Amino acid sequence: MSYCKHIEKLPEPRKSLHKNYHDNHYGFPLHDDNELFGRLIMEINQAGLSWETILKKEDNFRKAYDEFNIQKIANYGEKDRQRLLSDPGIIRNKLKVNAAIVNAQKITELKKEFGSFEKWLEHHHPLSKQDWVKLFKKHFKFTGGEIVGEFLMSIGYLPGAHDEDCEIHTKIIKHNPMWNKQ
Repeated sequence: MSYCKHIEKLPEPRKSLHKNYHDNHYGFPLHDDNELFGRLIMEINQAGLSWETILKKEDNFRKAYDEFNIQKIANYGEKDRQRLLSDPGIIRNKLKVNAAIVNAQKITELKKEFGSFEKWLEHHHPLSKQDWVKLFKKHFKFTGGEIVGEFLMSIGYLPGAHDEDCEIHTKIIKHNPMWNKQ
């Protein structure tokens, strides 16, 4: 069952939580590097958990990770790492916390060459999901197939976020997602 149809079957308040993400964020192109990185952090943290758990903790993630500021996170040291690992508002997984820090450092390097994380993504578009996964694994930590696929669908680089008969699919087309530029 698609996400679009699944949401309709959820009871409140779960339905409203998912509907807000579905209707206003999922599949829409993102252009802000910090927001792109924030989505990647959230997708990494979702691994092994429900997306609902991550949506409920989004505000906590924003606060804990300095509003997803790439430069600040790239400069995190051991004190920050320990702060994150002891924060009950986020997912306290050492591999996921370390991935956020290492990935911020890598994005900082990529920005020097490409100007921005978004431009790095654009430079490699279009790729198949399989090729995207290989590219992400080459550059980033904790980026398997599901994480990369969902990340790229969620930011408009891969199709499939919404059913074609979903009204949000039509709205996303108006925003000219990258998958529609192939």
